[in-house]
Amino acid sequence: KINLSFDEWNVWYQSRFPGEAALDWRGAPHLIEDVYDTVDAVVVGSLLITLLRHADRVDVACQAQLANIIAPIMTEPGGPAWRQTIFHPFALTARYAKGAVLRVEPQGPLVETARYGEVPALWATATYDEESGDVTLFAVNRDRTSPLALTVDLRPLPGLRVAEHLVLDGSGARGSLTNTAEHPDRVVPTTVHGTENDAGLVGVELPPASWSVVRLVTT
Repeated sequence: KINLSFDEWNVWYQSRFPGEAALDWRGAPHLIEDVYDTVDAVVVGSLLITLLRHADRVDVACQAQLANIIAPIMTEPGGPAWRQTIFHPFALTARYAKGAVLRVEPQGPLVETARYGEVPALWATATYDEESGDVTLFAVNRDRTSPLALTVDLRPLPGLRVAEHLVLDGSGARGSLTNTAEHPDRVVPTTVHGTENDAGLVGVELPPASWSVVRLVTT
């Protein structure tokens, strides 16, 4: 059994090279500073789910550059710093994906893609913290137009309640929903109220093109 180090992953638009036209020999030029929208954040969330689902083989997975160059954090020399949309699924997964990765086999509809044909609309995983007994669910709806109703069966794990349900919705038109120095919090995860454990079943609605995290804690 050979384990893997999955190095320098991220969303990267290799068809464009921001800053190339002004390329010169000055220090610290603005190069490859991609601006990410909500759909890009959903893609990053989906990649994180895939890495967690392969945690039995992927021991280390390092995101590519963390500041400015194809990065979740943007800065200006002597000026502000702000979080790009892709920062949020990365930060929340790092914070809440603790313990063991549970084997989750999601079932749902398929969506048609131009390159890969039919793919599952639902992509999900969950982690279990052995010390606290808490469970965290991560889920993506890849359908760009339709919401997805998800039912989570927690009956094998009694005594859990929903502590928090966060959604990052990427249904907006590409390029229209981004964070900037002037509007650093235009795209942030939003709290969904009313999600509850009803006799071991949790109903979650996943908006179109969205990434969600549901935190379940012991009562």
